[in-house]
This record gives sequence, C-alpha cells and structure tokens, in this order.
Amino acid sequence: MIMDYSPLLISLKTSCLATVITFFTGIYAAYVVVRLKHFQGVVDAILTLPLVLPPTVVGFILLVAFGKNSLVGKILLSMGYSLVFSWEATVVAAVVVAFPLMYRTTRGAFEQLDKNIIYAAKTLGISDWKIFWHIILPNTKHGLIAGVILSFTRALGEFGATIMVAGNIPGITQTISTAIYSAVQAGDNDAAFFWVGIIMIFSFVVIVLMNLWLKNSARYTAKAPVRNEG
Repeated sequence: MIMDYSPLLISLKTSCLATVITFFTGIYAAYVVVRLKHFQGVVDAILTLPLVLPPTVVGFILLVAFGKNSLVGKILLSMGYSLVFSWEATVVAAVVVAFPLMYRTTRGAFEQLDKNIIYAAKTLGISDWKIFWHIILPNTKHGLIAGVILSFTRALGEFGATIMVAGNIPGITQTISTAIYSAVQAGDNDAAFFWVGIIMIFSFVVIVLMNLWLKNSARYTAKAPVRNEG
C-alpha cells in the first residue's frame, strides 16, 4: 500500500500560513489591548474566547458565519466562491484557534516590559511607531518567539474546528489530525500510528529548537560585555 503524504503537506502549508497571520494579528491585538483605557477586560475576553471554547463550537460558529446562508457566504457565492469545505477554510480554522495563544503570550510579554524604558523614550521625543519597532519588539522577542511556537503547534494539531468548517476531503482539506480520525474510523491502526508519530515528532522538534534558541539567547545576553564607565 502506497502512503499518501498529502495530509502532511496540507498541515504544514496550513500551519505556516496560519502562524504568519496570527503573528501579525496577535501582536497588533496585544499592543492595542494593552493601551486600552476602557473595556479592556471585555475586549480581552472576546479575543481569548476561542482558547476556552470547545473546538467543535468554534467550528460551528465559523460554519454559521461563512456558510451559504450567511451574509459573507452569500457574497462569496455571488463571486463564484465558497469558503466552506475548501483549503482556505482549514487556514481560517487554524488562525482562529491559534490566535489566542499568540495574543495572550504577546500581551504578557508587553505587560512585563519595564515601562520606564518607554517613558524615557517618550521624553526624548521618540514617536510611538519607533518605540514599538525599536524598543518594545526587541525587548519582548522571547515572548514573541514562544507565541509563534505555540501558535504553530496549535495550528498543526487542530482538529475540531477544521473538520466542522473544512471537512475531511483527502488531498484538499485532510490534515494530519483528520487523517488520524479517518484511519481510526476505518480500523487502519498502522496509518493512525504513523500520523500520530509524525505529528508528535514535529511538535517535539519544534519545542526543543525553541528551548535551545531561548537558552543560547539567554547565554549570549549574560556574556554580553558591560561597558566600564569608570
């Protein structure tokens, strides 16, 4: 029997694109929420909600939001396109479930940053845009990297929302997680063990690389030369 490796390719393609999207949207959302003076708790709860909801509930909401009877679905159908049960739907599902991890991790990093650094920059007349790019991001890079890794691994293992809104179409929307589900349903334990091993290896390697990077980065920072002002 020839093994079909399309679930691996689809999962990697979906996870990479979803991670890129959550990287930028998560950082932006965290930056905006941290600066909010009113309704911060409400906005934070809305953005974090997909993290605590069951994935099937998230998938159902996406199905209702983008289905053929929804406003968005009707607009897409008028243009000859349907998002539901397409590869793009796997990306949407992965982004929605992975976004809270990037957002929460980034927000935590922003909130732990010493505010005196930002205040000092403002007194020097540095614009908020330059402060964000040259002070906030470099000083929170460890948190950002952790958020990226968590988002990628979450997107890679997404199942519930994906199968609800994208289905389980071989070669199109069948990811590793849905391939495992299909193999178990068909009684093909060999295929199920194979895909379980693949996703465990990928997740393990990614986490190990992240830990090594953080360790080396901390070591480099500790060995950085200190200028002697005397």
